[in-house]
Order: sequence, then structure tokens, then C-alpha cells
Amino acid sequence: MLNYNLPINDSKEYFELKISEIEPTTKINLRGKKSDFITKIGKSLSIIPPTEANTSTANENLNLIWLSPDEWMLYTNEKIKSENDNYKLEDELFNDISEVNYGSVTNVTDHWVLINLKGEKVYDLLSTSCPFNFNSFKSNKGSVVQTTLNHIDVIIHHKNTNDLNLFVRRSFSNHLWSWINDCSRFL
Repeated sequence: MLNYNLPINDSKEYFELKISEIEPTTKINLRGKKSDFITKIGKSLSIIPPTEANTSTANENLNLIWLSPDEWMLYTNEKIKSENDNYKLEDELFNDISEVNYGSVTNVTDHWVLINLKGEKVYDLLSTSCPFNFNSFKSNKGSVVQTTLNHIDVIIHHKNTNDLNLFVRRSFSNHLWSWINDCSRFL
């Protein structure tokens, strides 16, 4: 990851809503079907991949979100401090998983932009342009959903009460940021 430039690099506060881009954190896509794959991840990361759809597991440093029956996205809670931080975790996983042909490890840090949404109006904002029904989602900490928001594919991770992490592809991040800001002013 050379010269990482934040596409948004902004934070806004509205009535009962705060939106901010989270500085780059390591994001790694993991794919595999073998039971050895899940065991290796558990041993390497001290976190077991969720096997139930639309769920996540976490510890103090890492979050692992379910994307499909054989795919997960791992992301860190801390921002990347140097170029070596980004590759250390990836190299460890690559050596434990890909090198021995249990599955694949792909660094997607530059692919996804992470936007944090906090406040009482989070679900009001999302419901203005998202077809997903958030009624049961908002009461289940750790829930994950892949959906569209203003016609843009997003992944939403429910971190805590009224605290969501929203992943959007980098190429759509500025457009979604503008839309979120426009909508937030009218909530």
C-alpha cells in the first residue's frame, strides 16, 4: 500500500448523527471451504469465522464478517501505522492458508472505503434509500448485511447500538458520501 490517499478525508455532524471516514484499516478477503481452513484462521487470529449468514465475530483488534458460505472479510480496528503493518497480518495468513492450499487470502484494503455512522438517526438515514428492513438488524449487535444504498452496493456491519460501519467500493465512495451528507441535512 503505497501513498494511500483518503478519498473522502472528512467528518460531519448533524442532529443526532455523526458520519466520518475511518482512516485506512487493513481489510483482507478470506475464501475457503475446508474445515482445516476455518481451524487455521481460528488458530492464527484467535477468532473463529462465523458460519451463520449475515453475522460477524470480533475480538479487541479484529472483526471478521460473513459474506458468503465460503467467504469472509477481516478488518482491523486500528488504522494502519506504516506500510509494514498492512502486510504483516496478510503475510501470516498467506503462509498459514494459501501456501498450504487451504484457501485464498487477498488484501482488499485499497478496494473498500470504511465510513462510520453513529447516532439516533442512523436507521432513518439508511431507510431513505435502502430496500433492506432494519427492524431486526438494529437489535442484533454483530449483524452484517450486503445491500444497496442509493443504488450503490454496500456492506453494513452493526458494531454497537446506533454505531455502524459501512463499506463502499472506493470508486463509489465520494458519490455515496455526497448523498449521505445531502440526506442527513433533512433528517
